[in-house]
Amino acid sequence: MEIFSTGEQGVEDLICHAADRLRAGGIDSPEHDAMVLLAFASSDGAEVSVNDIRTSRIMGVSLRSALARWHQLDPVVSARCSERCLIRFSALIERRMHHEPLQYIVGHVHFRFLDVLVGEGVFIPRQETELVVEAALEVLRERRSQRHRVVDLCTGSGAIALSMATEMPKSDIHAVERSKRAIAWTRRNIKAYRNRIDEVGSTLELIEGDAADASTLQELDGQCDLVVSNPPYVPEREIPEQSEVRDWEPELALYGDSPDGLAFPKRIIERAATLLKDGGTLVMEHDISQGSALREFALDRGYQRARTGQDLTHRDRFLVATR
Repeated sequence: MEIFSTGEQGVEDLICHAADRLRAGGIDSPEHDAMVLLAFASSDGAEVSVNDIRTSRIMGVSLRSALARWHQLDPVVSARCSERCLIRFSALIERRMHHEPLQYIVGHVHFRFLDVLVGEGVFIPRQETELVVEAALEVLRERRSQRHRVVDLCTGSGAIALSMATEMPKSDIHAVERSKRAIAWTRRNIKAYRNRIDEVGSTLELIEGDAADASTLQELDGQCDLVVSNPPYVPEREIPEQSEVRDWEPELALYGDSPDGLAFPKRIIERAATLLKDGGTLVMEHDISQGSALREFALDRGYQRARTGQDLTHRDRFLVATR
């Protein structure tokens, strides 16, 4: 349904109107989301950024004038372009009103030094997982080996595997995922970064399979320097309140197969124990309630050391366990 009438409307008015609608629909960050969606709707052949939207708001210009400047258009063409943009913008706002994740709507999310493609069927990479990658990279930096063998269990979009492959040169990465819908996104992302992977001398192999099954990558048992994972870990008794997560993201990537969410992470700990060489390390994200239980489980399963890393809010967020 079209909710904006003319390209002669000021960018400021458009954002305020859209933000009011999103706010009424229960969206937590209505003004930010409205600016992101207008930038996305305006990016026709050339990218328009949120900063471009902010500047146009401050300048008090109309959408038509802004589009003419962004895309170097004459008045007649910019008039037609503004009407098309408004139709797109209206449709995007309606999608967000239904709490479809912003990342799904625009089709990508920034993760460390990557722009990761995402959409329905794949888990959206989070900021806290960037810290998991940093911890994993630090493990490899301390080893100072000429080449590293790394396994990413439950790779999803491939964000972790791609970060490891591109940020740690001369690494051999094996990424495992069982969801066919997620794998379609993983393949797109690997294709997008294939040249960068090759440039740094790394390899990245995608394997379709159960990350916790002993037969998956059995040929690598006892040979891996690092296993990294962001497995499903949400406690089944704690259904997410945010509808963008609860109603849109795949349950397969969310819930940890038990009321406390520990069942699947424990399977990852056991699988990693067989994949790792002596002295190898597992870095695994988990729920903020699971730190102590997973440290104890790792030590009971033969790991020599186990500690818990914290996120930016100082909450327990990931396990670092060494064989």
